[in-house]
Amino acid sequence: MENKILEIKNFYAGFGKKWILRNINLAIYKNKVTAVMGPSGCGKTTLVRCINRLHEISPQAVYKGDILLDEKSIFSVQPVKLRRKVGMVFQRPNPFPAMNIYDNVISGYILNGIKLSRREKDRIVEESLKRAYLWKEVKNELFKKGTFLSGGQQQRLCIARALAVEPEILLMDEPASALDPTATLKIEELIQGLKKKYTIIIVTHNMQQAARISDYTAFLMLGELVEYDETNRMFTRPSKKVTEDYITGRFG
Repeated sequence: MENKILEIKNFYAGFGKKWILRNINLAIYKNKVTAVMGPSGCGKTTLVRCINRLHEISPQAVYKGDILLDEKSIFSVQPVKLRRKVGMVFQRPNPFPAMNIYDNVISGYILNGIKLSRREKDRIVEESLKRAYLWKEVKNELFKKGTFLSGGQQQRLCIARALAVEPEILLMDEPASALDPTATLKIEELIQGLKKKYTIIIVTHNMQQAARISDYTAFLMLGELVEYDETNRMFTRPSKKVTEDYITGRFG
């Protein structure tokens, strides 16, 4: 029996009077990679933005239902505290341009006013960059701007930044869509390594990517959860015809 870390219950989200997500029920398992896939506009990004409460920042954002992290509602926790437990990596690499690589990694502590000794900072920076498979490439360049790095390196820096605050869950919204195939492969290898320590939810348009790197897959369409299962089973024996049509390219 898998160990459940996150549970989405009867969840709706949208803007004003329009629901983008409708009645989502989903369990996310610890130390697994869960892919969220589906056509454009189906609600994938809205779903992950709800999990770390970024959705609420948008004008006219509405939601109902609940999301439980470790059996406790995320809506009973201050968003800043929640985001230390639920990290986010966005579609396009977004290192803070005014900060060097070192400060980018520990920016979660800087921005929250958390004091660290130089030794603690050094340890966090090195460990986080090692976990993101970036340490060897930048260890002699730590005080250069993060924007000096290549696109793939910048995305791994953003992953290191998310890992530095020791989250339980890492949300990744199409983390490789802006990268070339070589950088994409490095991100996929990184995700496989990270699940030993973290639970990962990845939004992807790329079905081959979902099949390669995820343990579970959720298929969304028109804001509803069509199917959720172990990835291998979904890609070989989907239970719904619309899922099979989407996976085999007959969709639409």
